[in-house]
Amino acid sequence: MISRRKISHLLAGLLGSLIVLSASAQGFPSKMVTVMVPFPAGGPSDAVARLVQVEYEKNLGQKMVVENLGGVSGALGVQKVLGAPADGYYQLLSTPMELVTAPLALSAVKFKPEDVRMASLMGRTSIGLAVRKDLPVNNLQEFLAWAKGRQVSYASVGPGSLYHIMGERFKTLTGLDMLHVPYKAAVQIYTDLGGNSIDMAFVPVAGPIIGMAKDNRFKIIGISSTAPHPQLPDAAPISAHKDMSDFVFDIWIGLQVARNTPDAVVQKLNQAMNEAIKSEGFIKGMNSTGSQVPANMSLAELDRFYAQEVNRYRTLFKAANVQPQ
Repeated sequence: MISRRKISHLLAGLLGSLIVLSASAQGFPSKMVTVMVPFPAGGPSDAVARLVQVEYEKNLGQKMVVENLGGVSGALGVQKVLGAPADGYYQLLSTPMELVTAPLALSAVKFKPEDVRMASLMGRTSIGLAVRKDLPVNNLQEFLAWAKGRQVSYASVGPGSLYHIMGERFKTLTGLDMLHVPYKAAVQIYTDLGGNSIDMAFVPVAGPIIGMAKDNRFKIIGISSTAPHPQLPDAAPISAHKDMSDFVFDIWIGLQVARNTPDAVVQKLNQAMNEAIKSEGFIKGMNSTGSQVPANMSLAELDRFYAQEVNRYRTLFKAANVQPQ
């Protein structure tokens, strides 16, 4: 049996640790913070980090350094952050593709989506249904009529990717005969779509994609968000079509920390980043790429949002019978 004296010592030690953690959280941040972008410098996520840096530093009262680490579909950088102390000084700037779909699709990923907690939602990027330009269609209704009775090829950046899951859900909802064509790189998808080698693909409506569509490299005939895209107003929301009300997807990007980071620390990060993304410069910069800045969310709202996203993708992976590879 454990003696009363030993129990008292254990409780005293636990209380002492809690007091230290509380004091540490109250003084946070007392030094520079690091934000991990789990991709090489120069990509979309890295651009968001650089865009928000000045305002975030101002609100935190400390300098922020951006660290870039690519590999394993972004999961390598996430794993590095999760392997560090959960004190709020090592943060993530990530999307559902690294945090949710990678752990569900790749056996090499050793963390679970629940190991991460969102501190702020910073941006959303719509996803478009792109089809080859020579198809005699200009909207979803015409495409479905054209595709009926044919086998339709659709591209993605690989099994278990967000775009693969979207393709499988689209296939289920429409009842079309669809052939998945996996690629190793998105740029090759855009090349083959523009060359009429594949029928359709889901593509992020941001950056060069908007220019490609306006230059008629391919057609974007639908949007996965609930409202039309400001720069492609003729592409109606797919969810408005009969029997497709749940076909709503976008690529969100946010600030995250390890799940067991003290609440007081996460609250400070939430307040600092929520204020930073309201700045005119950040909003203008995001809109220029085709992305939108969402309304601020509290930690309770973020916890619910993230849990819903994780549960939703688990259900979609199961329905598509996608196993970790």
